[in-house]
Amino acid sequence: MRIALLTYRGNMYCGGQGIYAAYLAREWKRAGHEVHVIAGPPLPRLDPGIPLHVIPNQNVFGVPLAQLARRPDRMRLFEPLTLWETGVSRFGVFPEMQTFGLRLLLRWRELQRRHRFDVVFDNQSLTWGLLGIQATGVPVVSVIHHPLHLDREADFAIDPGFRKRIRRTLYFPLFMQQVVAPRLAGIVTVSEASRAEIERCFGIPEKRVRVVYNGTDTELFRPVPGQRIETDLLFVGRTEDRKKGIGTLLQALALLPEHVTLKIVDGRIPDEGLVPRLIRRYGLERRVVLQRRWLELEDLIAEYSTARIAVVPSFFEGFGFPASEAMACGLPVVASAAGALPEVVGPDGHAGRLVPPRDPHAMAAAIRDLLADPQRLAQMGRNARARVQSVFRWRDAAAELAAVFEDVRRAAHRRPR
Repeated sequence: MRIALLTYRGNMYCGGQGIYAAYLAREWKRAGHEVHVIAGPPLPRLDPGIPLHVIPNQNVFGVPLAQLARRPDRMRLFEPLTLWETGVSRFGVFPEMQTFGLRLLLRWRELQRRHRFDVVFDNQSLTWGLLGIQATGVPVVSVIHHPLHLDREADFAIDPGFRKRIRRTLYFPLFMQQVVAPRLAGIVTVSEASRAEIERCFGIPEKRVRVVYNGTDTELFRPVPGQRIETDLLFVGRTEDRKKGIGTLLQALALLPEHVTLKIVDGRIPDEGLVPRLIRRYGLERRVVLQRRWLELEDLIAEYSTARIAVVPSFFEGFGFPASEAMACGLPVVASAAGALPEVVGPDGHAGRLVPPRDPHAMAAAIRDLLADPQRLAQMGRNARARVQSVFRWRDAAAELAAVFEDVRRAAHRRPR
């Protein structure tokens, strides 16, 4: 097949969507498909031979006007779509998904004439432009990793004030996504937990949504021999994202003995953000190490081998790369029994322990229990890696998605013109 893979932010360090796009593109190419990645900045690193078509934007969201005015290419700010992005972003609107689709639609006729794509696979932009592309006769399938409704609900739970509700409602393009998603030729997601939330938030029946688990690169994510253990617990993730549950973890740490330590890996911790405030509140200054610089992938993998347990206290994960990557590196996981984490960690306790979400006492008890038995901890780490190797393979994910595309193509051909 000739596959157009869309990702409005393509770089792997932007989060799961960049990882997802890069690995699927690689596996489809290996399987003999012709895959083109169509991406916005920051751009992905792709395997040789995979064409990249850039949909540019000026990344104006969150940038002060004075700083924009000092850019050497500032005249580009007066291009119509960029001017619109600049204006609406002053009110807290995140416009990249909308404008990615509109810019793509303006180029679509030329791209399709040159490459004759059989299917378009959208990496959860769910943008208006997809409806225009599908109207040209090319079926569009989108992955919904998790509904953005969950991010908004998590923010509302932290700060239910009227002003906060208005700001977060403006930020998330929920109306656009709710209109677009049910009208696409196919929807897939990455876990059973996300499938249930898609029905709740989008009204798309579960039977219309295919579950295809993500993979994890176990050749890359692996135990690093000889790495010195530096900390008991490791958290990897975006701490300012309230869904990640960092507050629960820090409360649990405060309940554990003084010698138990934690390292937090997040290159975007604000000086007066959630983590520094909570560390001061619970008196954990001597027990928490903050890794605040951006890490290359090799450095992140090495970090996994410096800890005894990875902790994933999220209130919801559509899949949970920090859990699967830690497991691939041979770490047992203590995770919330929330979202897809039970599907990743496994319900049997062989690879990790699941605890009720938002329960610091249960989390502290699970951590205390595991740290008390080093032999069991080591065996659980081996079990964790074996589970990822057998269940979460990118090759399998790519093959299952290709089967979805074939089904969608056949359905499109049967549809009356």
